Amino acid sequence: MSTLARNATARNATKSPKDESFPVASLVLSPDHREAVLAFYAFVRSADDIADAPDLTTAEKLTQLEAIEQALVAGDPKVPEAYGLFRIERKYDTGIAQAREMLRAFRQDAIKSRYNDWADLLDSCRFSANPAGRFLLQLHGETASAQAPADALCTALQILNHIQDCRQDHERLGRIYIPLQWMLLAGSETAFFTPAQAGTRRMVLDAVLDRVDELIDRARVLPERLQNRRLRAQSMATIALAERLSRILRRIDPAIEHARIGKLDVARAFLTGLPGLVAKQKGSDSRVTAAAVRRSGSSFRLGMQSLSHERRRAIHAVYAFCRAVDDVADGAAPASEKLDALREWRREIDRLHRAPETPIGRELSRASGLFRLPLDECHALLDGMETDSADRVRLATDDDLRLYGRRVAGSVGTLSVHIFGVPTARAFALDLGRTLQLVNILRDVDEDAARDRVYIPLSRLARLGLDDAPAPLLVSDPRFARACEALAGEARAGFAAADEALKRLDRAALKPAILMMENYRRVLDRLTARGWNERQGRLHLTTGDKLHLLTRAMRPT
Repeated sequence: MSTLARNATARNATKSPKDESFPVASLVLSPDHREAVLAFYAFVRSADDIADAPDLTTAEKLTQLEAIEQALVAGDPKVPEAYGLFRIERKYDTGIAQAREMLRAFRQDAIKSRYNDWADLLDSCRFSANPAGRFLLQLHGETASAQAPADALCTALQILNHIQDCRQDHERLGRIYIPLQWMLLAGSETAFFTPAQAGTRRMVLDAVLDRVDELIDRARVLPERLQNRRLRAQSMATIALAERLSRILRRIDPAIEHARIGKLDVARAFLTGLPGLVAKQKGSDSRVTAAAVRRSGSSFRLGMQSLSHERRRAIHAVYAFCRAVDDVADGAAPASEKLDALREWRREIDRLHRAPETPIGRELSRASGLFRLPLDECHALLDGMETDSADRVRLATDDDLRLYGRRVAGSVGTLSVHIFGVPTARAFALDLGRTLQLVNILRDVDEDAARDRVYIPLSRLARLGLDDAPAPLLVSDPRFARACEALAGEARAGFAAADEALKRLDRAALKPAILMMENYRRVLDRLTARGWNERQGRLHLTTGDKLHLLTRAMRPT
């Protein structure tokens, strides 16, 4: 067996630690810990190279992987990579168990070349990536509280590497890690990699990266939970590099070109990690939710700025939750996968008062404790997102439209007025929410049609002589414009009713809602002026409109 193991590890390593996209054993770590990490890396690299060897059959790969595992357990000095890690295990009481878990993943790579869905991919990462992070934690004597964010970071890094190497893995190894069910949105896995499917491929890759970014956000709390300052600094740098690679992969097409982390990126990440050498950096959860608001570019941000710190932090949490579940519903993933993701969010809402697992969940939990949020509204919003997650969306009647608006908009309004300190304005929030949703429907007619979504009820269209049909055909019919005009009239009446209701409410406390209302009123005015027959893509407010809103935000209500 030793001879077989020696032959297995005699091949030249395909990579060194310096070739990896992310830090393996940076100089930030102490010398003793670096030695241990390098020994772990050398063993894992030798096993990974066996699993990826194009000149070995599946049976040969499995035989060689079994041989080096036995050499590791026995501490065979004739197999340097195995013996090196065996010595680390004896010194630090960690390394072998994690390496054996990763060997399980390499055996899987030898026999499996496709992953059916997101859960299948995550299960793979549980063995191919997460043990490396757990080894680092045990090596540095860290507590169990760091394990979940470390797992999230390792999984994110692994999936980023899979996307980064998707072309090479496909061409050289015949292996694809992007979930098969997601690729089938392009027609087939072959079609997914063709230049003609660049648009669909981009949507699928972005949807995958949305999930990766959620994992990175879960990992941001890791530095706060690490006691070893050197490991803390490396984790901060690694998170920064993961975020950078995600942005690069959104900008390029990895099925055509290879994304690389540059030396400048590494230097910036190193500088990002330096504060970790001095002290723990607090507040990662609130930074995650604030960043979600900032990325959105929503005009609602103007209203948020008028709130006190605690109320602003709470509304950031609500907005980030809304943004996250909306991204799930709108993403290019199979409907079943969207529903799975929304069910996971339901579980997160249900554990808010116990132990939420996401930064958004922890911030929502904090907001709920401060402002007594009616968390059933979060479930109502998720009900609406389930409607949007279908491959084809039609609303049959006006009652269905009212229910949909209540779920996706009324829920947000109800949560918001609790944070604003005027829970008695619930009726106002529900009515205004429905009005704003009507404007959303009118603004996004063509964008929704591209996803085969039509939100104007079929009963209304039938009265105009329109039968159900593929969404692009429905919205291009001249009679559809008449339905839009009628819906716009309802929205105008809704704004008038909101104006009347505000005479009896605390306008100062409701300033964020008023600014949002004025923003949407302007959108409706622009849509009406443009007309319902000649739509030219999604309407955007002018610079003058934005300046007007900014002026409104700066003066007392």
